[in-house]
Amino acid sequence: MNKVILMGRLGKDPEIRYTQGNEPMCIARYNLAVRRKFKRDGEPEADFIPCVAFGKAGEFAEKYLSKGSMIAISGRIQVRRWEDQHGQKRWATEVVIEEQDFAESKASANARNQCNSNAEQENTHAQNGFSTIVEDIDENSDLPF
Repeated sequence: MNKVILMGRLGKDPEIRYTQGNEPMCIARYNLAVRRKFKRDGEPEADFIPCVAFGKAGEFAEKYLSKGSMIAISGRIQVRRWEDQHGQKRWATEVVIEEQDFAESKASANARNQCNSNAEQENTHAQNGFSTIVEDIDENSDLPF
């Protein structure tokens, strides 16, 4: 049985492309940051799992998913092998998405986006020699992990 179930946040916006031909098909690729339950000193807090969604699943990713979105996915592991232009064998392991669902409420996503927007504004002010104090931070809002 080849079945994968993961929950995490997108590390960046999905990369979208369409196949050529009479009936173009959407292909969406993104990395899903999945937090490690246990980690040793010096190890990263999350693994970035490459995922690919085809067709309707790709169109869903294009329309609704963006950097930071918390989603739950299920799919299967796929290993691809090819030769590059120098004749070197290359391998890629990725999750082919069969299902993807939101794993946070719209309100939580909006609060996260607002917090990110405030942080970007603060960085802009800090670069100009000024720093903005943000007093309306909700301590109960979802953090990236």
